Amino acid sequence: MLIKTHKLNHEEQEKLASIGHFWKTWGVALSAIALAILLGFGGWNGYQWYQGKQAAKAGTLFEQVLSDAQSGDSAKLAASFKLMQESYPSTAHAQHAGMIAARVFYEQGQSDQSRAALSFVAGQSTDKGLQSAAKLQLAALMLEQKQYDEAIKLLKTDIEPAYAALAADRLGDAYALQNKSAEAISAYTKAWQDLPAEQPYRQMVAVKLGGLGVDVTAPLASAAASASAAAPNAAASAK
Repeated sequence: MLIKTHKLNHEEQEKLASIGHFWKTWGVALSAIALAILLGFGGWNGYQWYQGKQAAKAGTLFEQVLSDAQSGDSAKLAASFKLMQESYPSTAHAQHAGMIAARVFYEQGQSDQSRAALSFVAGQSTDKGLQSAAKLQLAALMLEQKQYDEAIKLLKTDIEPAYAALAADRLGDAYALQNKSAEAISAYTKAWQDLPAEQPYRQMVAVKLGGLGVDVTAPLASAAASASAAAPNAAASAK
């Protein structure tokens, strides 16, 4: 199936030809959008995870973290999240609180605190899906901080299959930012192939490949040409 992409004007084509410009423009914000679209997180307020299955005290503290996050008071959020980490580090509440805190800290320009929160989730969570989501966001922060090798190393660790396509896309970003075109193309191609055809983010991966001179429809065109060329030979053999 041919992928239908947005027709870019000349200015957009010039900008997207540089993955470095692309990452600088979209960065972590696009990463969060991709995760939300692909995995249906549907927002970051955390209530969808709170099922009342954990201890009442952990739940109460989790609600405090949510309240502090919604208030935008990063000092209070840092304090309540720290208490959550110290008191209930292995609970699901603590892991989800870490994702929420990481987003708030990032939005307020506190990248180091955001990174610390994501590292906590990536290292502590027993939920492999949540752990993988934290790794992807953490890798995005590393790319913003130009820590490309660290991001690549992280993205090559254990990632849940549901997140593998996004991990490949992020890996492509890391290679592209290092001007390693061959590696970037390989990673982006894997991402494009693994994402469902109906997934909107797949179109963005196609644009990135296009910026590196790869037309994702070319293999289909080549296959069609090969089939056409083979037809006369097959007919001749049948005689």
